[in-house]
Amino acid sequence: MSVTTADRPAQRARTVRARRDPAPPRRPRLYAVDGIRLLAALMVAVHHYAGTRRVDRPHNAVWDRPASDIMPTVYHLASYGWIGVEIFFVISGFVICMSCWGRTPRQFFVSRVIRLYPAYWFAVAFTTAVLVALPGVWDRLPLSDVLLNLTMLQSGSGVADIDAVYWTLWSELRFYLLFLVVVAMGLTYKRVVVFCCVWGAAAMLAPVSRFHLLVLAADPDGAWYFIAGLALYLMHRFGQDLLLWGILAMAWLMGQRELGLRIDNVEHVSGWRGSVLIYTVFLLAMAAIALGATDRMRWKWPATAGSLTYPLYLLHYAAGTAVINRLRDTMDARLLVASVIAGFLLLSWLVHRFVERPVSRLLKRGLDTSFARLRNAG
Repeated sequence: MSVTTADRPAQRARTVRARRDPAPPRRPRLYAVDGIRLLAALMVAVHHYAGTRRVDRPHNAVWDRPASDIMPTVYHLASYGWIGVEIFFVISGFVICMSCWGRTPRQFFVSRVIRLYPAYWFAVAFTTAVLVALPGVWDRLPLSDVLLNLTMLQSGSGVADIDAVYWTLWSELRFYLLFLVVVAMGLTYKRVVVFCCVWGAAAMLAPVSRFHLLVLAADPDGAWYFIAGLALYLMHRFGQDLLLWGILAMAWLMGQRELGLRIDNVEHVSGWRGSVLIYTVFLLAMAAIALGATDRMRWKWPATAGSLTYPLYLLHYAAGTAVINRLRDTMDARLLVASVIAGFLLLSWLVHRFVERPVSRLLKRGLDTSFARLRNAG
């Protein structure tokens, strides 16, 4: 087909844009990332059941005896499982950058709503019902606080989470809000690099500034993990260079400090060296994945496994420890932990199949219609 004179300027403009920011060849789905996500979720679940400071206290509400006395080897390994949360944050930075490349702010907003809320709403209702049916481990929240939890914004209102694991969603939401600015400008290599540098500087300055709004927005506790994920995705999409390795190295250096702070201030159960070793191995594995080491992987099961990760994370903690409290004297503790995790994996699949999929489709249809009406009204 010949190109008309009127079409030639547009064609030349497209050619110039392509040369400035060439699109790399399409690469296969990164199934290995899905597998790592499920591994991270399982690490967190085992940690909550058998490796926290709470479950290692005498006469604790979950086991009634220190977990280190009941299953010492499992406790020692599970005490490091909390690092799964940091792994989630890195993967989130990677996946969000990948999934919203080329999308509009509206598409980004819709994709986050339909991804986060269906399983979360089910988790709030399910966990509330379990805590009513199986009291004794966790305090029940007033109905008004339960209803506010449905917004996912309870941390911003000073209201307690129904399940303690929800605290990570507050970090995720702030990351999405910041990254939405770059999405609105249009994602390019340069803009994402600048975003990483600016956010990193803000996260570094926030703690000493004592400016509450800056601390809230910059999220110094989680920022460097998301930044690591963004840098890794840029390596995957555009190839490695010294600047990206520098950003990743800075994220590692700041991240190891945050790991130490979390051990000292929150976890109190694991060592700094072991935690940093696990985190370093994970970052190296992600760098290998980003640079194509697993591109030939064609297994389909990691994709299914990855779809269970979010429901499993939301559902397992409060409800799972309440179940363990009731069943702890009926079987071996290690078998009980494995059985509870298997049960929540099955429940997670059911939630993904019969809650997330249909509700996400309905939400997407409704939001697309609403935004179309808003655009036409304008």
